[in-house]
Amino acid sequence: MTTTHTADVVIVGSGFGGIAAARRLARRGYRALVVSETAHYLFQPLLYQVATGILEPKIIATAVEDTVPTDVEVLKAQVTGVDAAAQKLFATTDGHDVTIEYNWLIAATGSAQAYFGRPEFAEHTFALKTAADATTLRDHIHERFVIAADTTADAAARNRAASFVIVGAGATGVETAGEIAELAKRHFHQDVQITLVDGAPDVLPAYGGKLSAYARQRLTDAGITVITGAMVTELDATGATIEHDGAPTRLDADTVVWAAGMRAADFAAALAATSGCPTDRAGRLLINNDLTVGGYANVFAIGDMTALHDYPGQSPVAMQQGRHAADTITGKHQRGTEFRYFDKGSMAMLNRLGAVTDVRDTIKMTGPLAWVTWLLVHLYYLAGLKHRTQALADWARAFVGRGRPGYATYAPIRVPDDDKERVVA
Repeated sequence: MTTTHTADVVIVGSGFGGIAAARRLARRGYRALVVSETAHYLFQPLLYQVATGILEPKIIATAVEDTVPTDVEVLKAQVTGVDAAAQKLFATTDGHDVTIEYNWLIAATGSAQAYFGRPEFAEHTFALKTAADATTLRDHIHERFVIAADTTADAAARNRAASFVIVGAGATGVETAGEIAELAKRHFHQDVQITLVDGAPDVLPAYGGKLSAYARQRLTDAGITVITGAMVTELDATGATIEHDGAPTRLDADTVVWAAGMRAADFAAALAATSGCPTDRAGRLLINNDLTVGGYANVFAIGDMTALHDYPGQSPVAMQQGRHAADTITGKHQRGTEFRYFDKGSMAMLNRLGAVTDVRDTIKMTGPLAWVTWLLVHLYYLAGLKHRTQALADWARAFVGRGRPGYATYAPIRVPDDDKERVVA
């Protein structure tokens, strides 16, 4: 049985770009339908804080209906295809086929993890793309600290449990590495070995100069081994092998977090096939300057599933593109108006009281001031007053105190301390 829906504007995806478009359309009186595989709007920049026990998943995963005006319809469904010429979208929901007829389409399905031609790496690594990814990694990290603290366990097993490899030294990689170091030192009171690996010549390569140098030094001071200009060549259940300076190096570890590379989500391929839009090596749509796809003036693609002018794969780009598409649909912009990204800057947290901030390449900050700026900006963009209030309280427990709210319900760990046992949460 196939059900048919009709909507003036259909938005595929409930991420930053899709929600920004839906909000803008609703303000202008347009009836929009958001089609999403997930029932929530995920604040991805804070996934690493869920993985390290600072925040609960519910704080960064808000029901889509709660993030858009009430006149925006939301359909939880998996999109299976699209016919751009017929202006139809095909999906399944609760085992039923759905056909959605539209006048306008905005594709905002984001990205998926990429492994540089080595898909088998996914079996032995942890990603940070979804709330489920973050909670899986959180559980795993806790288990590693339990094993590392068990004096009756095999020495090699304890060493691997206390070793972490982070592949990718962009924002996600450095933030995850820095926070695992904080977790070990301030909460679990255990010694760990953390190695941050990247093929680029420096950490946070998009920042460069003093900010990258500061980030490297800050991470190194926290006890993290930073290896740049290195490539992962092999991965298995007991660690990774990297090639650095022409020689292989083995990194034994139970935990390898993959924070390197991305590809367009699967819907991009379907949209490329029906529209004739070319794609790059990562499957991203090579969209037109006005964000339209191929020769279709009523089909837009935005965010990480696209490639345009080397714009970064960051949430501000997706949000501005979503608003631009909505403004074109509602007539605020003339059709064919070129999208121009207004870069407000970038920032990354390294650890407690340490961060880097680059505001339009003119104001560069490091240290506590950058750290506070990072907190305020992320608090502002977090959805819902309740979630902001809870995040602020949890940050106080984690950064002012030594607590980890995300680990509050876990069994305590007994850590040897000068021939005695000390219990930590």
